[in-house]
Parts: sequence; structure tokens; C-alpha cells
Amino acid sequence: MEKIGLMLEGGGMRGVYTSGVLEKFMERELQFPYVIGVSAGACNASSYLAKQRGRNRNTTIKYIRDPRYISYRNLFKERSLFGMRFLFDVLPNQLEPFDFDTFLSNPQQFVVVTTDAYTGNPVYIDKEQAAREGWSMMDVIKASSSLPFIAPPVQIGTQTLFDGGIADPLPIEKALEDGNERVVVVSTKDETYQIKPFRKHRVARLRYPNYPGLREALRERALRYNRAMDRILELEKEGRVFLFRPSAVIPVARLERDEAPLEQLYQLGMSDVDRQWEKMMDWMHQPVTV
Repeated sequence: MEKIGLMLEGGGMRGVYTSGVLEKFMERELQFPYVIGVSAGACNASSYLAKQRGRNRNTTIKYIRDPRYISYRNLFKERSLFGMRFLFDVLPNQLEPFDFDTFLSNPQQFVVVTTDAYTGNPVYIDKEQAAREGWSMMDVIKASSSLPFIAPPVQIGTQTLFDGGIADPLPIEKALEDGNERVVVVSTKDETYQIKPFRKHRVARLRYPNYPGLREALRERALRYNRAMDRILELEKEGRVFLFRPSAVIPVARLERDEAPLEQLYQLGMSDVDRQWEKMMDWMHQPVTV
């Protein structure tokens, strides 16, 4: 387990699939020494590292119809369709208390992916760096979840940051660079998914005139995503990646507010782990040549 990492993709409300996968990992007491998460993946990772079973499900499906979660009202109050204060303050501190002590004392390495608004490059912030700099990890995760056009950027230190899925949606290379010989990858997209090229160039220029790097990253996102997924599939064939992705097509929108498909996707995540558990255990104990 020393050189096996866990990589968690984002995907808005489709992140409930990852919630189901991680719930089964916690149930079976499977913890990885290294975890890297993007956007919703980073949100899910936080409860996983805090070892709080059921919390990921509660913080999505349980409150999904609360207007403080997703609503146009939030646009007027916070300039975001998602209620960022509700998600990263009210939920962890009041409604679904987050175990900060367990999270911070957990020796597992945790890396969060964000996007620099000015350069468009990925910015990787780990739990130890945040502690050294005095940054709140909730703010870092919020930055990783701040999708352009539906949420404002977040200031972390001197950097202006957006959703990590723009610059590095599938950070497999970062996981390998950080010393992992093999990686368990949790994707929120089934095998039929096709990412659409970014078309809102004029809107992006009007909305973000001072962020040329962000605009370029948006233009390149589909290419980066496809290249990274091709790399993951290549590594899977080599025995260096074990890939979880939805085994059935369950339509769930990025801003889904219907509990039924969300619950279906969550349950699918759990059942996919049960179905592949023995195969993954065999894979984890096989020697690998790097």
C-alpha cells in the first residue's frame, strides 16, 4: 500500500458516485497513504480522510432541495449557483459537523487540485502546505470547486483560484510524479461519456477579461481531459491503474436536484466496489514493474 495512491475526479453532482465508492472503502477499512482530489472529488476526499461514514451522502442528497445548496437566489447573494457559504461553512460547522481533528491528524497525504485564474495552470495544494501557510483546507477545497461562470474565484494566499477540473481534470500524472507506482482512479463518468469542446469563447472574454490563462485553459480542457483519460486507460492495461467508473448509464446533470437519480448513482458506486473488490485486492498485492 505504500506506493498506491487514490485519485478522485470531479463532476458536480455526479460526485455522488465517488461518495458511494468511498463509503464502501470506509466500510471495509481501506485507506490509501496518498489521496488527490479535484472539485467534488476533493469534497468527498475530506470526509474520507476524516473517516466519517455517511457524511458524503448526507452533504449531497440529504440537502439537495435546500435552496441554500443550489438556486438562482444564491446568484444574488453570493454570485454563485452553489451556496458556497452553506457548503463550506454551515454544513461542516453546524448541520453535518466535520471532524477537523481526525482530518488534520490523519497521516494520509491529501492533495487538492485548483486552477490559477491568471496563468491557467494547475495549482496543487496539500494538507501540510495549507497548515504551514495558515490556510483553511475548507477554503482550498472551495477553490477547487469554484467552477467558472457559476461561482467566483477564491483567494488563497496571493493566488486567485478556480475549479481544479479546468487545468487538470484527471491528475494522474501528478499522482505518479508524487511517487505512486500504482493508482486507484475513481471517475464519475461512464465509458460512454464524451466531453464537449468549449464553445463560449466570447462569453469568456466578456466575463473574464483579466484572466487570459483561465480562458486558454477552458479552450484546452477537452483536449487535456481526453489525453489524461487515454493515459489512464493505457496505465490500466499496464496494470498500474485500477479504474472505477459507473458501470451503468444513470443520467445525472452537473446541477442535478432530483434525489432519485442521485441515490441511484450513489448506490451504484457502492455496488461497483462490492463487484470488483476481490479483483482490486488481487491487483493491489501483485508486484509491479515501473
